[in-house]
Amino acid sequence: MSWLRSLPAFFVRCAESVPSPCCGEVLSVIGSRKRKLISESGEDLLLVIRRLRCSQCRKIHHELPDCVVPYKRYESACIEQVVSSLSSPPAVAADDATLRRWKIWFLNHTTYLLGALRSIAIRFHQDPAEESSVTSQTAHHPFGRYVGDAPGWLARIVRPIANSNLWLHTRSAFLSG
Repeated sequence: MSWLRSLPAFFVRCAESVPSPCCGEVLSVIGSRKRKLISESGEDLLLVIRRLRCSQCRKIHHELPDCVVPYKRYESACIEQVVSSLSSPPAVAADDATLRRWKIWFLNHTTYLLGALRSIAIRFHQDPAEESSVTSQTAHHPFGRYVGDAPGWLARIVRPIANSNLWLHTRSAFLSG
């Protein structure tokens, strides 16, 4: 992993105090780990993210910034651009197979993600905007009720779901029988 040493490192540190997504107790820093992230231009970035342990349940969590989608190697803005594009080819430095996988991933998880956002809204007594009577034009359109449709909508979906411990593990190790 000598290539990691040549990348500029960005240290991730949340400005707010986030409780454990499992039980709501205090998280304490127990170390850090490196995570590679690929930008829209195809540039490799190195993030140093903190490892946190819950004082109550003792589970370990990683502090991910908004630009990261769990278990994805590209910035959330890249994935967002691909899944929200109607016909124009996205300006993302990734091969066609990767772009196709992102679209399939998003379409396969849309129902779950919407349900998770609805659950969070109910838990916090927040009433999302009414559903539109106009049929959806894009895959991300139904999420507008919860997170809006301005750029950065995917990060606004990921953060509450991951911080509520509702994020589905999509790594292949979890999918094998």
